[in-house]
Amino acid sequence: MTFIVRQIATTADGREIIRSNPFPADEIGIGRSTTNAIHLPDLAVNPDHAVIRKRDDGRIIVESSSGQNFTLDGKHRISVTIDPATGAELGFGGHVIVVSEEGEDVVLTVKRVEALSDSAESRNESTLYTLKGLLPGKRITAWGFVALVLAAFLVWPIYTWATWRGVEERPDQFHADTMWSSGALSSAHHALEKDCQACHVDAFVTVKDQTCLTCHEEDAHEHAAKSRLLTARGGPEGLEVIGAAFASAFNKSPGRCVECHSEHEGSGAMEPTAQKFCADCHDGMDGRLTDTKLENASDFGISHPQFRPAVLVTPGGKNPQRERVSLDDKPTDNNGLKFPHDVHLSKTGGVAQMGRRLSAEYGFGSSLACKDCHTPDPNGVRFEPVDMKEDCSMCHSLAFDEIGGTVRTLRHGEPAMVQADLRAYYRSTGPTRPINLGGMNRRRPGAGNEVRVASDYARAVQFRPSRANLAISQVFSRGGACFDCHGVTPPTARGRVDYGIMPVTQTDRYMHNGWFSHEAHNDEKCTSCHNAPTSKSADDLLLPGIKTCRECHGGEFQKASDVPSTCAMCHDYHADDGAPWQIRKEQKDKQQKPEKKIVSR
Repeated sequence: MTFIVRQIATTADGREIIRSNPFPADEIGIGRSTTNAIHLPDLAVNPDHAVIRKRDDGRIIVESSSGQNFTLDGKHRISVTIDPATGAELGFGGHVIVVSEEGEDVVLTVKRVEALSDSAESRNESTLYTLKGLLPGKRITAWGFVALVLAAFLVWPIYTWATWRGVEERPDQFHADTMWSSGALSSAHHALEKDCQACHVDAFVTVKDQTCLTCHEEDAHEHAAKSRLLTARGGPEGLEVIGAAFASAFNKSPGRCVECHSEHEGSGAMEPTAQKFCADCHDGMDGRLTDTKLENASDFGISHPQFRPAVLVTPGGKNPQRERVSLDDKPTDNNGLKFPHDVHLSKTGGVAQMGRRLSAEYGFGSSLACKDCHTPDPNGVRFEPVDMKEDCSMCHSLAFDEIGGTVRTLRHGEPAMVQADLRAYYRSTGPTRPINLGGMNRRRPGAGNEVRVASDYARAVQFRPSRANLAISQVFSRGGACFDCHGVTPPTARGRVDYGIMPVTQTDRYMHNGWFSHEAHNDEKCTSCHNAPTSKSADDLLLPGIKTCRECHGGEFQKASDVPSTCAMCHDYHADDGAPWQIRKEQKDKQQKPEKKIVSR
């Protein structure tokens, strides 16, 4: 014999749903607990209210297991024996269980009847014995929270914004519209923390470029003409056209200031521009901007052209001629000087010997080093121009006379005055031997000049009537003080001695479209990047190529490199004469630059 429990549920439209579950057991339970075969979700029913057991004669016994009674045909009972063939109707709270027989099985049909009290099925223990029953329904609660959120995070901030609009600095108190901020301002804009309207001029409108230019007009400008920027970037394709239209409607068109300079991302320094911002244009740009002279670039480590420094084609005062040439073409730099680095950096030559003799006075080592002649600028970014009086005169003297302990020197950089001083010297003193004019009578370190010095002296004595002209010729000729380092222009006519000096141009920056700081590379030796010890000519361009830089610098995503480097590390989008954070500082330094101390001997 098997118990078959049939649960009958009634839908809202009166349709009955019947579910039958067989229980091949000798005993089943009735109660509010879900562990019972007959589960009655009714507070009038105990968790384990009663049990039904089989008898050997085919009848069943219904007995209360909780001490609470039930009804049999309307009468209260604690225990009752029922013949399934005859049938019966049991009552448990708001439920009725009809007992019947189908073959050898006992059928227990469970049906919900009209509730007369709190035993109704819609009520449960949590609502009867807690405050939950007094709360509003879920739908009302949900809509209430929606209204609360709108009021707290939309209506209140808008009211605050409208109330304090136009106030340059708000008082120290809570302002509701600050809840809209996604984060703290960077250190560059920290002073604007209490002045939201300085950037957010109109409500629900993104920051406009014109607002940025209110403060940054002097140090920010277009990277290139607007039309060329758009062409280089390329237009949207496919579904991107729809997105671009919406973006334009909400002032989110490409090329805005905030597309690169994103704010509210933390109180430190502003995050550098992502490499993708640059690669969107420069990766395959020659296919879109067909007249460009720039080569494609998308990643320093794997896709970047060789460096193209602006080298001197002809030196020339304030307006020297320069030309950008790839380092692959091994360009030279015509700066107007004669200077062999290898001689000056030699460990064993005459220059090294002279450096050791002067080491106590000038701090030289066992031989000259780069730092002995090249002085970093105040920012540590580049180097000061090499100065004759400060950096060279301790070895290359221009002294020619001494009067009462005062040493007279030729005027460096003024060839006409050199010639005038020599003529005046010979007219006033009428010496019987040539004066000490550097190359005329000096013995240069490492050079066998004893024979020439003697012949120069003999020739000077032989031509006493023109000793001044001879002295001038010797100064500007091979072996002379000026000729050793400078290109000399010959006299304009036969018999004249109006020598000239070719202009000298010292380049302090070759990469005008890139940024480099020597201070950031202080841990490296100069010779790690500049092959000066083997250079025999001042025309040698001692710049490292891209291969040398890649030994340490990789692209943005090359984490294995010592220094993963984005485009923004070396390139300034606004193409000023320096990094954005250095421009004003360098200008201020130049204005306050102290005068150089002149060193001579």
